[in-house]
Amino acid sequence: MTRTRIAYMPLATYPEAVADGSILATAGFAAALGCKLHVTAFSVDIPRVYSPLGGLLLDIPGLVRAAEEKSKAECHRLQGLVLGAAGSHLNVHCTNREVVLGAALDAAAGEARYFDLAVLPWSGETVAAQDMTEAVVFGSGRPTILVPPSARPATLGHIAIAWDASRVAARALGDALPLLAEDGRVSVLTVRDEKPLSGSDLAGALASSLEKRGFNAKPLDITLGERTIAEALQDAALSEGAQILAMGGFGHSRIHDFILGGATKGVLSDLRLPILFSH
Repeated sequence: MTRTRIAYMPLATYPEAVADGSILATAGFAAALGCKLHVTAFSVDIPRVYSPLGGLLLDIPGLVRAAEEKSKAECHRLQGLVLGAAGSHLNVHCTNREVVLGAALDAAAGEARYFDLAVLPWSGETVAAQDMTEAVVFGSGRPTILVPPSARPATLGHIAIAWDASRVAARALGDALPLLAEDGRVSVLTVRDEKPLSGSDLAGALASSLEKRGFNAKPLDITLGERTIAEALQDAALSEGAQILAMGGFGHSRIHDFILGGATKGVLSDLRLPILFSH
């Protein structure tokens, strides 16, 4: 039986959806990875809270109905957007799912566990995009690729890995390598002056290990200078010509408030190329 890699793309519609350009770029990126794509668009069910005074100034029930209807209509529109762009190069399955207000994030993280990876359209201007990212990265247990609208679909021939020899970095590497084209390259990026490291040549050691396993790998030690770690990593990845940066996602949940590590938070604030997060 032929094995098939399936990517999962959750789309929230309330209070707003991610921009169409980001969604189309993400669908194209999934196709370039050779994935089938499963899309779930979430519509909102807003619980009714009745008050004797609620209708004196505002038609609260009417506003609630309008918001729900808009959310459902957006689900159908987004489904048509993705299906219309899929053509013959992408096998896509779309579903709509109604969830109670506030439940879409946990629902998406739970659904993502049934697929090989998640692909998330990114927009720094949309709070919903960051909320969905944090929920899926830290709640799904699956590798998650954030795709900015500037991403162009292409066979994945060059990945960069942010390497500090940590557990999450090793997991990111393991998640990224199966996506690499047969003759692809790996750039190993180690930031020397950001935090204490467990060795003097971490990038070289990993590159040597990868070469013994048949990969074309290049080590690169980088320094921050006046840059943040997120800027330094993305600058290096882009200057080397990498199409994606793989890194461990640092953070944890305090009830439902996510506390992000510096590199993770920095990348989310200025995403310049597709990023694979593993946690």
